[in-house]
Amino acid sequence: MNTLYSGATKILRLIHFQNYCQLKKVRSPRLRSKTDMELKHREDPIVTKLDTPEFKNLFTKEVQDLRKLFEKYNYEIRIAGGAVRDLLMGIQPKDLDFATTATPEELKEMFSKENIRMINMSGEKHGTITPRINDKENFEITTLRVDIITDGRHAEVEFTKDWKLDANRRDLTINSMFLGFDGSVYDYFYGYDDLMKRKVAFVGDADIRIKEDYLRIMRYFRFYGRIAENPNNHDVQTLEVIKNNAQGLENISGERIWMELKKTLQGNFAGDLLKTMLSVNIGKYMGLPDPNVEELDKVLKRSQYLGLHPISYLAALLNDIDAVTVLHSRLKFSGYERDMAYFLVEHREDKEAKRPLLPYEKLVLQSKMKQKDVVEYTREILKYRGDEALLKHFDNWEIPRFPIDGKILKKNGVPPGKMYGPIIGKLKDIWIESEYKLLSEDLVQFIPNIVEEFTHQNKTA
Repeated sequence: MNTLYSGATKILRLIHFQNYCQLKKVRSPRLRSKTDMELKHREDPIVTKLDTPEFKNLFTKEVQDLRKLFEKYNYEIRIAGGAVRDLLMGIQPKDLDFATTATPEELKEMFSKENIRMINMSGEKHGTITPRINDKENFEITTLRVDIITDGRHAEVEFTKDWKLDANRRDLTINSMFLGFDGSVYDYFYGYDDLMKRKVAFVGDADIRIKEDYLRIMRYFRFYGRIAENPNNHDVQTLEVIKNNAQGLENISGERIWMELKKTLQGNFAGDLLKTMLSVNIGKYMGLPDPNVEELDKVLKRSQYLGLHPISYLAALLNDIDAVTVLHSRLKFSGYERDMAYFLVEHREDKEAKRPLLPYEKLVLQSKMKQKDVVEYTREILKYRGDEALLKHFDNWEIPRFPIDGKILKKNGVPPGKMYGPIIGKLKDIWIESEYKLLSEDLVQFIPNIVEEFTHQNKTA
């Protein structure tokens, strides 16, 4: 490691990265110090040996073939990160990521010799190679590495064969463990202990870890929702460090922030965690400069047990339609999510009607959006309002088919053109008010009066 930390190497790296930072307009880089590398750690990292059904279920033919391949070429490989955490919690992992002592060049050479196809080569610059084993299953395999220079968004890495150094660069202790194919769990920084206590802690110094990548602020809350047993059992010092670094989220893309935030709002304690995030001044960097916490409290009190969509939590914090636009411009929602936010803010207030369900039926029948989407948005409004009884009625409501279309209008003397939309809208209102009892032959009787009214409006306009 002397070469790694030599003065000349540091200077060259710093000059190179400063030029990079000028081009990207990012924050000043921070060199990882020798102190970072020498954090307190276990001398014997093996803390337990797994032999659970979930562990045994990992070994598909493709995983076994991958293992044999690395044994053949004498490279060490272990399962890394989230899968280890999930297995220790008795959860079957959805994905497997691997770490190895082999360099990317060695990996490519090995897979090429074995005629194994490699895909998505964009990860190579970060040390990740993705082989497709037996033309059936893809595995991301990343070379052990050290983040030498960081700027809050990017890192310049150097490959290593030291498992402890790779564990040291990871964000949270619970995500820094490795798993051998024999079931041995390697834990250098006490992640196993933290997991057993349901504690979420950064590896080493929280301030250093966050400054390396400010998105780790968001990841802290996401994993808190997955691990913790109590919504408000945060370490006070950790929250203070997060608060002091909140401004760093300014330089993180909205897409990355939303990806983490959405997962947080899909997990446990979503509303409580959102309020905690606001309390440490993250809101304005997420596109929430003036959050309506009072409205959020009301929604949480009446609705959080109904399985709210992540957008509902955010909509509760928004005061008006313009605030939706501001939030979307920051987080870059999908079209579906954006439209749901607009729909919730526009239609969440009380509605008076002779039948309680009628206003919500009208939302579905009068909307110009896809009917499937508007049905889901309307369900979300009823959840947002905590109206469980009305939600059940809505779920049991069979959407009636409007009996009028353009062909019927044409048959009844309406010339094709801009009158079609307003006429159909008027007829649909009449049909809804009749509680869907009027048939097409009844509704066409209203056409002459509607056409006359429309013509008169155009003449006087």
